[in-house]
Amino acid sequence: MSASGHKLTSETPPEAALRTIAASCRADLAKYREIVLQSRRPIGIHQARVALRRLRAAFSVFRPAVDSPEVRALSAEAKWLAGECGPARDLHVFLTESVVDVPPVVKRVGARLAASHLERARAALGSARYEAFDQRLAAFAAHPAPEVRGGLHLDEFGRHVLDSRHAKVVRRGRLLDKLSEEQLHRLRIGIKKLRYAATYLSPAFASPVAKPYIEATVRLQGALGALNDRATAARMLADIATASRPSEDTAPFLKVLARQASSGEKRRRRKLERTWKEFRKVERFWRA
Repeated sequence: MSASGHKLTSETPPEAALRTIAASCRADLAKYREIVLQSRRPIGIHQARVALRRLRAAFSVFRPAVDSPEVRALSAEAKWLAGECGPARDLHVFLTESVVDVPPVVKRVGARLAASHLERARAALGSARYEAFDQRLAAFAAHPAPEVRGGLHLDEFGRHVLDSRHAKVVRRGRLLDKLSEEQLHRLRIGIKKLRYAATYLSPAFASPVAKPYIEATVRLQGALGALNDRATAARMLADIATASRPSEDTAPFLKVLARQASSGEKRRRRKLERTWKEFRKVERFWRA
């Protein structure tokens, strides 16, 4: 990854790497923020959330080397912004990807909710609070990292972080077929953190096996996410039920959509088991 003309290498100090990544995330957020403010195109909300998630993940990955009140404050503001954009994205995914043949009355209620969620996201992204966050993030990204003689290089730092996160995922995934929903949720969080760490730290190793490893984490996160869709669907259905007017009898249709959203459990479990085996076989690029 590169941003602001900086390319990450094995000798890049972790703090310099974080500032480079932060600059890249800020540029993406600014680009998609404009789409959210000026149109109803779903890509705006989706990619704004991705930029915020990437930023928060970067702060988490580099926390062992770069931890300060400023970093924690920026991470907290990114979390707030992501939370304000979340409902709009979740509802869109549910109505367009999680279920099919959505009845007109449900679409009508969903459209009202979507408009409300979009206004909430626009209010946050257009606020003075956002502007203050953006200025602080710009200052952080532009500030040169102090050079520390004999300091940690990105490859050395990366091995420690990746060893730790990989081991945590393996530990959480033991007895996969017996894991509860809560345990699967924790595994999903673990694999998401590992995926971002691998993505951000792979430039330090320039290894041909980095791409297969990252792709394996992406597939595993997707399989775990599919199992988690039921929880999101239940939340979306509850929101639609609450937003329905007395003249809008959505209850029987929501029951049908609920059954639809929760179907395919065995198929999702089989896919999870398959992607888990693939992940366990892939070579750890930072130890290759």
